[in-house]
Amino acid sequence: MATAESFDRTAALKEFDEGKTGVRGLVESGAAATVPPIFRHPILRPRSSSPSSLSVPTVDLSLPRPAAVALATTAARDWGFFQVVNHGLPLSLIDCTISAVRSFHEQPSSVRAAFYSRSVAGGVSYSSNVDLFRSGAASWRDTIQLAMGPTRPDPERIPPVCREELLAWDEHVVAAGRAVLGLLSEGLGKEAGLLEATTCAEGRLMACHYYPPCPEPELTVGTAEHTDPGVLTVLAQDGVGGLQVKWTGEDGESEWVDVRPASGALVINVGDLLQIMSNDECKSVEHRVLANPHQEARVSVATFFNPGKRGESVFYGPLPELLSPVKPARYRNFTMAEFMGTFFGKELSSRSLIDHFKL
Repeated sequence: MATAESFDRTAALKEFDEGKTGVRGLVESGAAATVPPIFRHPILRPRSSSPSSLSVPTVDLSLPRPAAVALATTAARDWGFFQVVNHGLPLSLIDCTISAVRSFHEQPSSVRAAFYSRSVAGGVSYSSNVDLFRSGAASWRDTIQLAMGPTRPDPERIPPVCREELLAWDEHVVAAGRAVLGLLSEGLGKEAGLLEATTCAEGRLMACHYYPPCPEPELTVGTAEHTDPGVLTVLAQDGVGGLQVKWTGEDGESEWVDVRPASGALVINVGDLLQIMSNDECKSVEHRVLANPHQEARVSVATFFNPGKRGESVFYGPLPELLSPVKPARYRNFTMAEFMGTFFGKELSSRSLIDHFKL
């Protein structure tokens, strides 16, 4: 076994990536009886579940509009996370989408390997850890990503085993995202179309995550603690669990709270860009996924909503409609190229993105 002094991390990362079968490949080959060194995190927060007194808020979209607006606004301000129910997306659609993603990741390694690439050209990529070569330690998950907007990829680039289901999911999840954006716009005291008018529902990235069973879950993570860079995330998850959000109380003390799977619910979280656009009225918070200790793999499908309108002359920042002499801008304006360039220039777990644009 290689010692700490002789271990060549760069070579190990390259070997893993060139295998083109991800973490699932390690598990199915029997090579992952223990967690390999590239996945070992030197300092991990406690894995303990949250106290029963704390739970992520749930917003029932069938409530009268003012009540739903109030609940969503409070959750976005205080938690940055909430679950929505009665959102209009059939349970059968959610289950079918999750099942299709599972089917892709559980195909024979030779079939998956044909799609493995870190290039986002063409709008579809399958790999393990988007920040594999930038992070201090890799995470125990694989992902197929699809850039669904403003322009969809050629359907032939999407793996056949999940093509029809993911295209259908994109059509439906847009409606859910728009509904939430409308609630939050009204919660900011403006018309329901305020956020959508900034093209926030047009740029969409779908990330279909697969978290294989982990032999030593205390040594690694499914996804390191991070915030999402975009405007809004809409997540469908199976019943395995593992997603946690960081809750900070009025005393400044923080703890990790489980986002418990609820049948038919969608998980919503505020991204960094929405915190900036709302001038801190909405809160982007750190969250993570624990390494999977169960025998069954965990599957989730996240859709990240971002502005579709981009260009060197298109700037984003605090919405002018929300500013006043008593509420001046807390962030400077920027292009999406600068914003995303800053994000991709750091490892996923860094919390520096919002700070980079503060005035």
